[in-house]
Amino acid sequence: MAEYTSWKGKNVVITGATGFVGSWLTKSLLEKGAHVTIIVRDVHPKGFLDSIKNEYQKLNGIVFGDLTCRSTVERTINDNEIDTCFHLAAQAIVNVALTSPISTFESNIIGTWNILEACRTSKTIKKVVVASTDKVYGEPQSVPIKEDHPLLAKYPYDVSKASIDMLTMSYHQTYGLPIGLTRCSNIYGGNDLNFSRIIPDTIRSVLLNKNPKIRSDGTPVRDYMHVSDVVNAYLRLAGHMDRTDVVGKAFNFGTGKPSSVLNLVNKIIEISEKSHLKPIVLGKESKLINEQYLLSDRARTLLNWKATKSLEDGLKETIDWYSENESLWKHLV
Repeated sequence: MAEYTSWKGKNVVITGATGFVGSWLTKSLLEKGAHVTIIVRDVHPKGFLDSIKNEYQKLNGIVFGDLTCRSTVERTINDNEIDTCFHLAAQAIVNVALTSPISTFESNIIGTWNILEACRTSKTIKKVVVASTDKVYGEPQSVPIKEDHPLLAKYPYDVSKASIDMLTMSYHQTYGLPIGLTRCSNIYGGNDLNFSRIIPDTIRSVLLNKNPKIRSDGTPVRDYMHVSDVVNAYLRLAGHMDRTDVVGKAFNFGTGKPSSVLNLVNKIIEISEKSHLKPIVLGKESKLINEQYLLSDRARTLLNWKATKSLEDGLKETIDWYSENESLWKHLV
């Protein structure tokens, strides 16, 4: 099977480039020689800019604006003759969505239909990759979850992402827009400063020599995938979207090796060589799905993709990143 396309000289736009996964994707595409334009609403100098500081000058352009403004999106895509759009921007913090559902719906849903409409009317767009999530499946009827599993989202963040899925598929089915959907398992890695997530929060506690806290009872099972495998998934999908058996499909991306939360936390403690620390199991989060992990056979068969980073190796790299970049996160304690 042919490898995915060369990105050298390709005009690419990335939304959500200042976020965790977006910054990794931006850096990778810049290294591959793509002409990258990003749309930015908020700038976090000690996150995104530091993560790509060596490649920062290579950006084709930075457009400051909100995705809920359609004219900004259309102008960016048309003026830069964009070939490929990676739409990662979203309000992605679950607790924020619970307390502020309207702003989450506006950001995630309106922002997405503006991207899709701008791409539909563009004369240069050839590929649109839209970031979804495994959360769109809701409480799974069976695991591992396949792509044909119904979308059973219930809560604001999950529903906003399920709406994005349906909007994206509608633009493909109705207008023939060349789209691809990514549904990834839980993503971790360096430069994630959202400490409501279990991995960065645990690593931060361990590096500060504190007993890490587990909000649940520790039994929920999830799949944890390193961000480098996620970036590879995005690029692999985009590179194969000229094929009729790939375009217009949703793809699950996961390692297929799930872990309980308690085992995950203990592994971080072990790798950090802090055996004197013990998890504090709070058991406060009761409305959690017990098991949620994906089957990635479609990606393996059609895209020749699989996750290559083991959980142990990925956690070692991630712990090293937080240890070496303490100045980026210690003030957030």
